[in-house]
Amino acid sequence: QVQLVESGGGLVQPGGSLRLSCAASGSIFSINAMGWYRQAPGKERELVATITSGGSTNYADSVKDRFTISRDNARNTVYLRMNSLKPEDTAVYYCNAEIVHRLSRFRTNTWGQGTQVTVSS
Repeated sequence: QVQLVESGGGLVQPGGSLRLSCAASGSIFSINAMGWYRQAPGKERELVATITSGGSTNYADSVKDRFTISRDNARNTVYLRMNSLKPEDTAVYYCNAEIVHRLSRFRTNTWGQGTQVTVSS
């Protein structure tokens, strides 16, 4: 059993910053790619940013130069630093990871429960 737990969401004014964290726990052998996705009301879930185990990153055009994804492999944790936040960034943010299980070596695409980010004055 493995799980992802996000933290760090909240209410912030336009132009402000937040940092999201997502920690993986359980019977983990290794973690491949990790990422953040978001879903705004009435919209489909969309990719925000991803990072490989080697540190290569990919961003949605809408967040480039404002958001930074990073990870701590020793702690099985991925972060999303969000700067210059805009009202259109308001969404539930979900953590995602491809986890290789310790005993079976099976890979599962695992999601966190989501954390709300609201950008409003």
